[in-house]
Amino acid sequence: MSVRHCSAVLISAPASGQGKTTVTAAIAAYHRSQGRRVRVFKTGPDFIDPTLLEQASGHPVYQLDLWMGGEADCRARLYQAAAEADLILIEGVMGLFDGSPSSADLARLFGIPVLAVIDASAMAQTFAALACGMAQLDAELPFFGVVANRVGSARHAAMLTERLPSTLKFCGALPRAAEISLPERHLGLLQADELPDLGQRIAHAAQLWAAHADTALPPAVAFSHAVPALRSEVKRELEGVKIAVARDAAFSFLYRANLDLLSALGAQLCFFSPLHDDALPAADSLYLPGGYPELHLSELAGNTAMLTSIRTHHAARKPIVAECGGMLYVLRSLTDAQGQSCDLLGLLAGDAAMQPRLSALALQRIELPQGELRGHTFHYSRLQTNLTPVAQGACPNGGSSSEAVYQQQRLTASYIHFYFPSNPHAVAQLFLP
Repeated sequence: MSVRHCSAVLISAPASGQGKTTVTAAIAAYHRSQGRRVRVFKTGPDFIDPTLLEQASGHPVYQLDLWMGGEADCRARLYQAAAEADLILIEGVMGLFDGSPSSADLARLFGIPVLAVIDASAMAQTFAALACGMAQLDAELPFFGVVANRVGSARHAAMLTERLPSTLKFCGALPRAAEISLPERHLGLLQADELPDLGQRIAHAAQLWAAHADTALPPAVAFSHAVPALRSEVKRELEGVKIAVARDAAFSFLYRANLDLLSALGAQLCFFSPLHDDALPAADSLYLPGGYPELHLSELAGNTAMLTSIRTHHAARKPIVAECGGMLYVLRSLTDAQGQSCDLLGLLAGDAAMQPRLSALALQRIELPQGELRGHTFHYSRLQTNLTPVAQGACPNGGSSSEAVYQQQRLTASYIHFYFPSNPHAVAQLFLP
């Protein structure tokens, strides 16, 4: 069995909102500035953090998800990264032990040491109790150390370490700094292209890391030989098929792995903007991913030329896959958080409205006529429709979230964000003319 060694660490925290993305970006940017090759991954479903981390590392960021992609997919991506990098960073999801599978499960499976990020802004000596609890809850979990985030002063940093045992490595104390904070909205952080000063924020975070943290490389991890990568495994079932992919400020929730898979299946991808373009590019199939259509409602409704072009595509019985925000776009109407309602594509007989609270957050398994697909759901809107779904999703953790999938003519629409590598053949059937 072939083995590759590479320094690696998984950055986690006791909860969301502790600053994992900022710390991961700071470490990536610091080591990149030292001439090292850095590859970054994101644990679990996430479309926004990877775009920020790509700017810090200078390379594409992919998901590592033991349920959506499976162990083989994760192992193959890590093995490939170990051949190209001096350092592998993995940003965890939520808290270290949250969910099933959790970030801790991933770290334990591949022997990747954990760096815990703790927001210390409202604590002192209790920092040690929280750090020790994370380090000691699972004796089989490799643990690298702990870093304090949003520290108020040198005296504050000293208090944080007073009760910390010498056996637990303290990796540094990042000061509270508005210059490195990353703004948020209802689905998470703002996207990279919405932050014109993102490069400056990341560079400043790297400088703070160099000044206040341990800059040594984490220990090397052995990554074993994996099965061939998906690109060489899949049959080219979409050879010659042209797929138009919506990508702009309203539709930006795209897994890089999904696009890679479509290309590996033989498809030719062309990107367009439902906000700004007058018509679809010449294409056999259409992919409408998720995003923020509710933030661009008037522009989408006002681009009647694009609406007509997509309606014509649908009337010709050409394939359309619409996920979450993409599904909202194909409905009769959408009402935003301020109560403004606009008519949209009208391909599905249904109406949706934004809600003040989260409507669904869960992994989903769905058995379609084309085969089983895996993915996740995360949305603040609510759909009203009398349509009968072709399939109903199920949460693998026993949760109550169960998202419907609707199919009419060649349109497949759902709140579910599908992870295409979970079943390449099923994906090919959805897009095949």
